[in-house]
Amino acid sequence: MIPPYLPLPPSDRVLSPRTGWTRAHWESLADHLLESVTPYASPGRAQYRLPGRASWSGVVLDGLEGFARTFLAAAFRIAGAGGDMPHLVERYARGLAAGTDPSSGESWPVLTDCSQQMVEAASIAIGLHETRPWLWDRLDDGVRERVVDWLGGFVGKRTWDNNWMLFQTVTEEFLKSVGGPYEQREIDRGLERIEDWYVGDGWYTDGGSRNFDYYCGWALHLYPVLWTRMSGDAERAGVYAGRLREFLQTYQHFFGSDGAPIHQGRSLTYRFAAVAPVWLGALADATPLSPGQTRKLASSVVRHFAERGVPSPDGLLSLGWYERFLPSTQAYSGPASPYWASKAFLGLLLPPDHPVWTEREQPLPLDEHDVTAAIPATGLLLHGTRHDGIVRLLNHGSDHGAPPDDPHYAKLAYSTRTGPEAAEHAWPRTLDNHLALLAPDGVPSRRTAIRPLSCGGATAASSYETGTGAVITTTSAAYGPWEVRMHEITDGQGCAVREGGYALADADPPATVTGQGWALARRADGLTSALIGLHGWDGVSVAREVESNAFGPHSAIPCLHAGTPGLHVSLVVLSGDEVHPGALREAVTVRVSDDAVAVTFPGGTSVTLPRP
Repeated sequence: MIPPYLPLPPSDRVLSPRTGWTRAHWESLADHLLESVTPYASPGRAQYRLPGRASWSGVVLDGLEGFARTFLAAAFRIAGAGGDMPHLVERYARGLAAGTDPSSGESWPVLTDCSQQMVEAASIAIGLHETRPWLWDRLDDGVRERVVDWLGGFVGKRTWDNNWMLFQTVTEEFLKSVGGPYEQREIDRGLERIEDWYVGDGWYTDGGSRNFDYYCGWALHLYPVLWTRMSGDAERAGVYAGRLREFLQTYQHFFGSDGAPIHQGRSLTYRFAAVAPVWLGALADATPLSPGQTRKLASSVVRHFAERGVPSPDGLLSLGWYERFLPSTQAYSGPASPYWASKAFLGLLLPPDHPVWTEREQPLPLDEHDVTAAIPATGLLLHGTRHDGIVRLLNHGSDHGAPPDDPHYAKLAYSTRTGPEAAEHAWPRTLDNHLALLAPDGVPSRRTAIRPLSCGGATAASSYETGTGAVITTTSAAYGPWEVRMHEITDGQGCAVREGGYALADADPPATVTGQGWALARRADGLTSALIGLHGWDGVSVAREVESNAFGPHSAIPCLHAGTPGLHVSLVVLSGDEVHPGALREAVTVRVSDDAVAVTFPGGTSVTLPRP
């Protein structure tokens, strides 16, 4: 249910039978977010100093972030209304004037190498381009000159070798379009660099390591396509459109039927920014989704968060997921960082008579049948179940570099209904969705750099070295709500073995049960995480954590144990249905040979997993 403090229009179940949301809901939410930050604006509106933990950049840059990121939402709102938002135009025109005036007392720091200002400058440049007839063209000449001077600080500067290069590309392209300073080689540099990062299947990695997460959509697809709106480069636009279309073929499955995104990767506090590439596909005519599917997907995601208190009663976006939860943030996350969620309002650039706003909502594949989708280039495998609307991501390829230092990348699996144990006190135990070798002192091994081995159909495999000489090779096979994991461990002598399933978190401690060869945790709403030993296990337990999970303060993780390493096969379950692990343990059969493991599921479907 939508909280009563959110000023939204009544649901329209004729046009939008699945979410009830229309363009008016998006406009109302944008207006509410923009009005709610105004009490925190500086006198000249150049900074928005929101409450909350400061980032490592400091209060002044956090204030600039508040201006730039809310300006992005305001720009989409202004452009979508054909400029008929005079209060927003005036508000952000004042902020531009004060922010670029060194005598104002609230001016923005100049751009320096690899500075946070670069991120925010790109948002300002995009916002100015999209609102050009109503804002930029009406600014005083002196203000325009100062804005050009400030944005021009990008020229000749060094950026980080990742998505940041695109901030320079779009900012200098805007400067080029208004007669400001720019270097064509710097514009081209970012566009050329992403060619090195394109891995196929519509996916980019963010930089040189295996970073596969939401940045692929809300940055690496977004900025090049928006750049083409500035540059008019038809050739590159065609390339980016083709990749975006292919990306959306699988990206549409990153969301549960209730709109919940898979909880994986960094900067998760940007929340519904995850729908930016969905709207971008419609904006660039580069989507496999119908107009009704596009709106259904985007609206279901934003509605999902709205129903769970986002924004909060004060109208602000907190540092967290549903509630404030700092372990899901990074050191660069400040009080205004969540307002990169403004990218979700990109759809407002599509006019009110566009089919995405006028056609009836249509179901997505998960609304009608189970879904399995492999992304071979990334080593990611998705499997979603229609009956409970849950999507699970099996991770055999995204590790954020090595060694990993983030539970949002190192796990074997993620989902739309669970999060990893992410708090500092829980991370050293590395329990959930992890196969650990336990040294005699009890210290668990970490999953280091992932070496993808295969990904296709309903299976994926990878290996990694533990850092002590042992190698763990894991193969996953998805079938409905179940995942079979086969682990082959070499050179792990002297260690015990432990595997954890999905961490189940809630406001109250989940119920737990253990039996012969299985362990289970169940929430009050019926969501169940179970781990069932099929081969090579000799013990079970359920571990608990407190204040370590974005989905609730009480966590429970089913675990399997073995005294010695070897071949271990387990059945991992996350389901909204009743789960009967004892019956599953009997019904799922495993046949082990020297070169393969054959698994037969209830109903007779079999899968053969080659041993390494």
